Amino acid sequence: MKSLKTGKRFSYKDLLYKSLIFIATVSVIVYFLPNEGKFNYQFDINKPWKYGLLQASFDFPIYKNDMQVQKEQDSILATYQPYFHIEKNVEKEMIERLREDYNKTLRHSLPGTDYIRYIERMLKEMYRNGIIAGNDLTRMEEDSITAIRTVEQNTATSRPVGQLYTVKDAYEYLLNADTTHYKKKVLQQCNLNNYITPNLIYDEAKSEAAQKDLLSNISYANGFVLNGQKIIDRGEIVNEQTYNILESLRKEWEKRSDSLQEKRLTLAGQILYVGIFLFCFMVYLDLFRADYYERKGSLSLLFALIVLFPVIASVMVSQSLSSIYIVPFAMIPIIVRIFLDSRTAFMAHVTIILLCSITLRFPHEFILLQVVAGMVSIYSLRELSQRSQLLRTALVVFASYALLYFAFELIHEDDLTKLNTRMYIYFMINGILLLFAYPLLFILEKTFGFTSNVTLVELSNINNSLLREMSEIAPGTFQHSLQMANLAAEAANKIGAKSQLVRTGALYHDIGKMVNPAFFTENQSGVNPHKSLNYEQSAQVIISHITDGLKLAEKHNLPKVIKDFISTHHGRGLTKYFYISYKNEHPDEEVDAEKFRYPGPNPFTKEQAILMMADSVEAASRSLPEYTEDSIGTLVDKIIDAQVAEGFFKECPITFKDIALVKALFKEKLKTMYHTRISYPELKK
Repeated sequence: MKSLKTGKRFSYKDLLYKSLIFIATVSVIVYFLPNEGKFNYQFDINKPWKYGLLQASFDFPIYKNDMQVQKEQDSILATYQPYFHIEKNVEKEMIERLREDYNKTLRHSLPGTDYIRYIERMLKEMYRNGIIAGNDLTRMEEDSITAIRTVEQNTATSRPVGQLYTVKDAYEYLLNADTTHYKKKVLQQCNLNNYITPNLIYDEAKSEAAQKDLLSNISYANGFVLNGQKIIDRGEIVNEQTYNILESLRKEWEKRSDSLQEKRLTLAGQILYVGIFLFCFMVYLDLFRADYYERKGSLSLLFALIVLFPVIASVMVSQSLSSIYIVPFAMIPIIVRIFLDSRTAFMAHVTIILLCSITLRFPHEFILLQVVAGMVSIYSLRELSQRSQLLRTALVVFASYALLYFAFELIHEDDLTKLNTRMYIYFMINGILLLFAYPLLFILEKTFGFTSNVTLVELSNINNSLLREMSEIAPGTFQHSLQMANLAAEAANKIGAKSQLVRTGALYHDIGKMVNPAFFTENQSGVNPHKSLNYEQSAQVIISHITDGLKLAEKHNLPKVIKDFISTHHGRGLTKYFYISYKNEHPDEEVDAEKFRYPGPNPFTKEQAILMMADSVEAASRSLPEYTEDSIGTLVDKIIDAQVAEGFFKECPITFKDIALVKALFKEKLKTMYHTRISYPELKK
């Protein structure tokens, strides 16, 4: 099925894959985003504020500090009186028990009725004052409570704590109240503990209600901060009042985020925020970089970076591991620029930075610093072929961070002694971590099927085992490949193609000739083995250097982009020498052209088109009888125009202007390569 607008092949499977990767990316990023109301600032009283301008984002009260609140609570609780209800039956039951025991046993041990009357009178007095449990009295003494309220028939009466008895106090008072008339020993024989028990029972519900009522009169706020009001700016000292405001903001923020509705709204906002930016990035790829959008390796690399860095930022902020500025975000455009292109590198970098900014409370400074650092890294590292290039980029990125942040400080500070030197240390760590892009490139290259310039440079080393073997087995082919590499690289630079890629591809495009080197003219030394073969057999031997080259490339683990040069440098062209020779000898016979045709495919990149043109022109130039400006120009035009006419370049993104520039460059280079030298005179005797 094709799209009506673009004419591209529409695939439900492809749509499902992109939908799944979109949903998975949004889900992972949102999962790691901080969804709790954490106050991401650290501050101390009488210390400078190390962050940027802080303004209130909502109205909130200024809470009193714990010491003030405790002092007011202690003051108001000094009048607090807990509630006890009186158990009237206790006194009655204890007096009746005393009389029963007297009638049964005590009358025989007591000297007279005076003792029992004394005990009864004292018990009534103590129960009238109130007897409470010992632990209740201890708790009140600890809380400095001086009075209680007793409830009797819905009437509350205040009683001093000093008039109350515990069981122990009541027993001792009973023994020692009147020792002149009543003997202790006699009283001790009466088991007085049996008649003493608390009649004041603590009323927890009424007491707590009374306490809450008193505490409700305390005002926990000592002022109010309005939305948009300035709280503090960088470098200002956190005094006691500002400290209370900051603490109040922290408490209010945590209180707001605790509600279930707030959490749901936050989650919905995060999903919408991440989804919008991710959708915009996918639209950019579909409109302007459709080849990346269709290739799963490119799409997977981009989305892996989009997931990785926001997750790192979220974890660092939520766990307060360190400053977010030590994360080498400039690594994003470096990686994308090396594997893809500058525009996609910038778009990916901006998208990731905006996604990471949601983790910060005030992200403006972060966004500005990271965008500038990303632009600098793109400009300073267009191609990575040496480790020193990455070191230079790290230094330039550090300098851009430092200079821009210094500019911010000059704008907001009026005293250079207040500069935040810690930030410059973070930038230095950032630059050091940026150097780890070099080993990371190797991992990403193998994971997502890319080929970096570093790998291409390593492959183009002529001391490489495969190239060294070709120089020994097929020296003519090796020399042809070297000239091809220089010619094609110059042409690539001329039209803005990847010069290192086409140079490396040129070195390996004819490695298949190593299998039968003598069948190719550049390796022959007077003996032509084709004389013993017919034209069809000779054509098959020549064509086989494509398949033989692909087998050698597979054996030596050459990247796919190099294999593509091997298979496309002749495209779907014919082995014209043998094809035309066969037709000339068999004019009346219908010739099967497929027997003389290379397997292809035709070039589908600029670099492959350049290599095809360079290969044909360089090989044909060797057969010129004389090297003049006209002969070279005519040869170049004839060969390349024929390739265009045969449709070899229909499937690759090369323009007529590019082809014209390449032709002009080939003419100049071939004239330089084949210029005539001056004959040196011989010395006459």
